[in-house]
Amino acid sequence: MVRRLQSHGVETMSTDAFREYNVLFLCTHNSARSIMAECALRRWGNGRFHAFSAGSHPAGAPNPLALAILKSYNFKTDLLRSKSLEEFLADGAPRMDFVFTVCETLAGEGCPTFPGQPLTAHWPIEDPTLKEGTEEKRLRAFRRAYVEIETRCKIFASLRVESLDKLTLQSSLNLIGRHQSASGEANTAL
Repeated sequence: MVRRLQSHGVETMSTDAFREYNVLFLCTHNSARSIMAECALRRWGNGRFHAFSAGSHPAGAPNPLALAILKSYNFKTDLLRSKSLEEFLADGAPRMDFVFTVCETLAGEGCPTFPGQPLTAHWPIEDPTLKEGTEEKRLRAFRRAYVEIETRCKIFASLRVESLDKLTLQSSLNLIGRHQSASGEANTAL
C-alpha cells in the first residue's frame, strides 16, 4: 500500500525502512520497449521495484529481435508475453506507484486513470521495430533502445524515492524521460 505523508503542506512518499513499489511501463504493442524496460528495472531495481509492462493494443507476442537482445544480456525470456493494459485496470490488479509511457503514440492517447494516483512520466524511446534494413542494422536499433531504457531504469532505481517530496520526485521522473544520448551512454549531467 502506498502511504503518502503530509508535512508542512508538502506531500512526500512513505519513509518505510524497506518499501517496494509497483512500476508499469506502457507502450502501444507491448512487444519491445516496454518489455525491455520491465526486464531492465527488475534487474536494476534491487528488489525495491516490481516491474510490469502492458500495451494499449498488445501485439500478442514479444518481438523476436527484442527477445534476442534481452537474451544477449542474459535475461530469461521464457515467461515474457505481450499484455493488455486492461489487465492492470481490472479488479485485483496490482496497485501501481509509477506509470511510465515509452512511446509517442500512447503518450498522445493519454494515460488512463489508475487507482491510487500513481506518479506518471513520459520516457520516449525511438521505436526499434520501425527500423528497416539488414538484420544487423535492426538489431543495433534494438540494442540502442535497450541501452537507453536500461540507463533510465538505473537512474530511476538510484533515486531515494521514499525521501523525496512528490514535486521533486515528479521533476526527477520528467528529467529522466528527457535523458537521451546519441551513443546510448549515460549523460553525466544527470
